[in-house]
Order: sequence, then C-alpha cells, then structure tokens
Amino acid sequence: MSAPATADRILRAARALFERGGAQAVSMRGIAQAVGLTPMAIYRHFPNREALLQRISDDSFEQIAHHWSARNEGGDVIARLLAIQRIYLDYALAHPHLFDHAFSMPRERARRFPEDFRARRSPTLNVVADVVIEAQQAGRLKPGDAWDIAMTLWAHTHGLIALYRAGRFSYDEREFRRFYEASLARLLQGIEA
Repeated sequence: MSAPATADRILRAARALFERGGAQAVSMRGIAQAVGLTPMAIYRHFPNREALLQRISDDSFEQIAHHWSARNEGGDVIARLLAIQRIYLDYALAHPHLFDHAFSMPRERARRFPEDFRARRSPTLNVVADVVIEAQQAGRLKPGDAWDIAMTLWAHTHGLIALYRAGRFSYDEREFRRFYEASLARLLQGIEA
C-alpha cells in the first residue's frame, strides 16, 4: 500500500474518531485498530498526535473556506455575506467537535488577530474580508477597516453559536436559526452604507 493512501486512511480514521468523541477520542492505538496497522506505523506518516490533530484542524478550515468560496460567486454582495455566515452555522451544528477544535480551543499554531489575518493566513476569514471589501467598493457597506469588520462579523456569529451550543437559548434549532439570521441582519444594518 502506498504512503499517501495509508496516510489518507489514517487521517480518515482519526477524523471519524474526532467526529464521534472530540480530540480526546483520537488516540494512536484507536486509529491503528481502525486501519489495521500498529500504532508505531502511524508515526511514519504523522510525527505525533498533535500533528495529526493539526492536520484535521487545517483540513476543517480548508473545507469551510471551500464552501464559503463556492457560495461567494455572483449575486448581491450582502446576500453573499449572509450566506457565508449561514455556512458557518451549518458547519458548527453538523461538526461540533471539529468546530470546537478549529475555532474555540487554544492551539499552539492558532492564527492571531490582527497580524496573521492581515497577512492572509486564514483561509476562512480571507473569504469574509474579501466580500467586505467588495461590499465597501460597491458602496453597500460603510468605509472602515475590512479586517476589523470581518472579525466583528465572525465574533458576532461565533458568539451566538457558542451560546446556543452551551444551552443558553431555549430555542430549538429552527428557532435559533431564525434568531441568528435576524441578529445578523441587525448587525449588518448598522454597517450598511
């Protein structure tokens, strides 16, 4: 079996364990059992557990950025900005453990605002900032620092999702989605030109 195919199998097994039980469920022994290898064989493909978890996080960022970019073609720029925030919510609810690890947990290599984001090291916030810039250039959003505005939008949506997932809303998912949309619309009204 080729090295890339084995690495992919290891990564898929690790992600499945992660999806079921979060980062603490990912062990070299559990992965090895799932793919039919010895635990030591995994180290030929990933130097340690942290590297494997980092790869899962990186892939998660790329996955959500890909979905955002796909919904970011043509049409009304404000509608696209709202669509990006819906995808973020969809991802958080569909993949709670990946969401937490990627966006809510301290990690050694996590990007820091503002320098890492302004240097375009965030595959996710790059998409939001680009739409903010486009909306500003079209006269749809007030002038201002696009990265600060993108971070404000992210902080707002992330905060709502974190509160919902922590049980701070009595809404069911449908009701929460309605509230989320209305809250985001209120925020956007404040920055629309």
